[in-house]
Amino acid sequence: MALADLSRTELEAELAAADEAYSAFAARGLALDITRGKPGVDQLDLSDALLTAVTGGDTRSRDGVDVRNYGGLEGLPEIREIFGELLRIPAEQLLAQGNSSLTLMHQALSFALLHGTVDGDGPWAGGPRRMLCPVPGYDRHFALAEALGFELVSVPTDEEGPVLSAVEELVAADPSIKGMWLVPMYSNPTGVSLSEERARAVLAMETAAPDFRLLWDNAYGIHHLRSPEAPMLDVLGMAQDAGRPHRVWVFASTSKITHAGAGVAFFAGSPDTIAWFTEHLGAGSIGPDKINQLRHARFFGDADGVRRHMARHAELIRPKFEIVTEKLEAGLAGAGAATWTDPDGGYFITLTVMPGTADRVVKLAGEAGVKLTPAGSTHPYGLDPDDAVIRIAPTMPTLDEVAAAAEGLAVCVRRAACEKLLAD
Repeated sequence: MALADLSRTELEAELAAADEAYSAFAARGLALDITRGKPGVDQLDLSDALLTAVTGGDTRSRDGVDVRNYGGLEGLPEIREIFGELLRIPAEQLLAQGNSSLTLMHQALSFALLHGTVDGDGPWAGGPRRMLCPVPGYDRHFALAEALGFELVSVPTDEEGPVLSAVEELVAADPSIKGMWLVPMYSNPTGVSLSEERARAVLAMETAAPDFRLLWDNAYGIHHLRSPEAPMLDVLGMAQDAGRPHRVWVFASTSKITHAGAGVAFFAGSPDTIAWFTEHLGAGSIGPDKINQLRHARFFGDADGVRRHMARHAELIRPKFEIVTEKLEAGLAGAGAATWTDPDGGYFITLTVMPGTADRVVKLAGEAGVKLTPAGSTHPYGLDPDDAVIRIAPTMPTLDEVAAAAEGLAVCVRRAACEKLLAD
């Protein structure tokens, strides 16, 4: 029976049982951090051959460039070709850079603020600027835009992506809305993949700002957990078809594919956008780390090598997602206290708890030794108006640790729900 249907006496008994279970959970002395989507040690081990993929005397790329030297602002052709195939982007429209796609997002937005875009009417810093933020969404996107002076505007999402009617109403009326964040595949944190119909609609929609941008962060595009795999959309081709070739800035990286702190990040856009980006990039860079790019190209060999590598990742982390679902089901089924996602890819599970209890759940879990991302992180300014959404990142701990954390989390959810119902 759902907790909300119990009598007060029954609820008090449920709370007493939850308190007892919580005390037993806390007594285990766990010290787990599942705040961020980090690869586990076993995942990082999959890429250790990178460390010897380029050795002395063998430092020339396919076209004879000595990767130890300056130059090559666009990145090595071989790594651009491999990931161009995976991302469905022509290699000449894909730049390979340093290890962080977040850095490329910061650079692209900074260039727009200082210089304007290829189709705009001046630098964005010259007036008010707002950024649409699909929620639940990615906290680092929100923090980056806020740090650059954008006002953050929440838009709701459904099973196909941002709710189109809400987005269209905002962008049609307000020229200060300069862009919208999008994680098109296995989004952070819901795992939702943007449908092709929704993608075509946001590419084609009328906007008051002539230089409106979709910041298309394909962070999880090849992070499949099971079949059927979400399709990779030809976003640049669709933008061209819509008559808005410059609307999309595409970002991706290998940060959760190989070594998280030593990967390769990518930026893509229309040919004019690539020329714009490299012009401004060249003022502050003589070229990226080509040794690291050559390591990656040799390690993978080709796009199929990346696909085989990602299948090994999936074998390691799929059981962790499954055990979270199993433990939440065992602890919360029928209670009416929470729902959770069961994604086909990506790095997160979204736990939606009884409104008004997410912060309490996170605090209870933390006090018992399981550190979660703060409640509200999935919303702009860290403020979830319903206090209901919690992001679970199960990849870094061991399977046994994930099982223990999920079991205890279910106890925290049940306890917080009982407290809330008794207080109302």
